[in-house]
Amino acid sequence: MARPKHKLTAAELKAKPEGKFSDGGGLWFHRRKDGGAQWFLRYTIFSRRHEMGLGPFPDVSLKEARLEAERWQAVVREGKDAIKERERQRREAEQNLHILRDVALDAFESRKAELKGDGKAGRWFTPLELHVLPKLGKMPVSQIDQRDIRDTLSPIWHSKADTARKAMNRLSIVMRHAAALGLDVDLQATDKAKALLGKQRHKAKNIPALHWKDVPDFYQSLGETVTELALRLLILTAVRSAPLRFCHVDQLDGDVWTIPGEAMKGRRDATNDFRVPLSGEAQRVVELALRHERNGYLFPSVRKGVVSDATMSRYMERRQMPERPHGFRSSFRDWVAETTNTNHDVAETALGHVTGGAVERTYRRTDFLEQRRALMERWATHSIGSHGEMVRLVDGAR
Repeated sequence: MARPKHKLTAAELKAKPEGKFSDGGGLWFHRRKDGGAQWFLRYTIFSRRHEMGLGPFPDVSLKEARLEAERWQAVVREGKDAIKERERQRREAEQNLHILRDVALDAFESRKAELKGDGKAGRWFTPLELHVLPKLGKMPVSQIDQRDIRDTLSPIWHSKADTARKAMNRLSIVMRHAAALGLDVDLQATDKAKALLGKQRHKAKNIPALHWKDVPDFYQSLGETVTELALRLLILTAVRSAPLRFCHVDQLDGDVWTIPGEAMKGRRDATNDFRVPLSGEAQRVVELALRHERNGYLFPSVRKGVVSDATMSRYMERRQMPERPHGFRSSFRDWVAETTNTNHDVAETALGHVTGGAVERTYRRTDFLEQRRALMERWATHSIGSHGEMVRLVDGAR
């Protein structure tokens, strides 16, 4: 004989004394000693009795409690433990409710080892921080689609094309990271958003560079302040400003400056250091810079840390020059191309660029140090004022 159901009425529940009262069908009402009350479902599976909480009364009404009881009794009839099934569903729901900001931060943490300086400069995360997370950061990553991304990046898609491209790239990485975490995301959302946004109209502008013929006049005009000495060594070595600004005396050994691999842009193997040959003039600049050395750094700032890239740029601005420090790398490369017969790989290696495919690099172990030493000596000769015709380098530098 089936047990009677719906024994309780809504009217009598508030007056129930302390104790447990059955509504039938496994649903029970429990009035506690403290006066509070709650619902629970009593069921048996695998010869064991369980009690599953269904929420407090009166937050959960009698009608709602009956519906919940029927729902979970159906689960038990399928041979599943209702408590464990509810936990499983809750975990799955929590997985799919991970918000974009949390996933983005986790993706950033997992990639820090690949980034220069562990990403402390913030350049990897900044496009997301400024242009994506303010609008989508609190949104569950599983709910983000191409329309959300389009609406977020459309204001800068053409006006700040490079920034928008980086933001889209980072967001794509974050979505792939979310998928790797087991979250249900649309991996094609960023590609579909690009299709909706259309081709970018903005054209990238090259950093203004001083013509190589004008480098000697500028070089000779430089004095011996920290900023001017930093610009001198920047010109003579053709390195990027970051490794130069953080140049430490421990990295210098005679006529070779060894830049740690993690400080070199674009080098995935952070253990692969980069050797920079120092010309006689470059060594002289280093000696002058040692007078300013602080905490081992050749180019300290006025207050703390090292001289900034902006400081060197402002120096050139004050002289009403449109060119920027980074442009001296182009000055050097154009000089190499137009006045020497230097081998392409040697010239690119002098700039710290990685040349050749992965297989080729596996077998080619040289960094062309001796060839680059001759090349940088010639560049120094030009920079300090010896304008020259076509320079024929020795065979080893070809």
